[in-house]
Amino acid sequence: MLKTLRRYLVAGIIIWVPLIVTVLVVRFLVNLMDRSLVLVPMAYRPDTLLGFHVPGLGVLLTFFVLLVSGMLGANLFGSRLVRLWESLLARIPLVRSIYMGAKQVAETVLSDGSTSFKRVMLVEYPRKGVWSMCFQTSTNLHEIQEKTDDEVICVFVPTTPNPTSGFILFVPRADLIELDMSVDEGLKMIISLGVVVPRKRNPEAARLAARGGAT
Repeated sequence: MLKTLRRYLVAGIIIWVPLIVTVLVVRFLVNLMDRSLVLVPMAYRPDTLLGFHVPGLGVLLTFFVLLVSGMLGANLFGSRLVRLWESLLARIPLVRSIYMGAKQVAETVLSDGSTSFKRVMLVEYPRKGVWSMCFQTSTNLHEIQEKTDDEVICVFVPTTPNPTSGFILFVPRADLIELDMSVDEGLKMIISLGVVVPRKRNPEAARLAARGGAT
């Protein structure tokens, strides 16, 4: 009787916990993007015109702002405005460092030819005989590469269950083991504390999946 109740309870948890987590995350993102409505004058905001709040309208506004910004920044006039804006920010010491650093990260990660966060690897860390999962972030290390004897790769070793924090390591390529799993599968394994282990995939299928994610 207790085993049956436990099985039903576990089945209920498996059904509801992912659903609740998904709802909370989506609601957080929607509420965050709804704050873009402050760009609209109070008299023209949907809440004022309709008399009630409609969740998700900020998502449409955010998408529209990003699309228009990209279209303006891609033409000659828009690119000049962007350069003017960046030249103004470059004169503010603290703001300059934050803005240029964030821009460089975005350009590197989102560029079509980028290899950042496209490969999952194993590295012996924090000591020999103990392996940690990591993600390749960069191979063009310039000065760091020049001052090391071996070819090194920059990898990010995330913490668990929060993969947004971690450590960057510069590891010789020979000391890294590339895995066939995708980045999504690697993140799932890290977030789940190693409980969700992806099945071994065909290497050729993994390469095709990675190539598709890079395009």
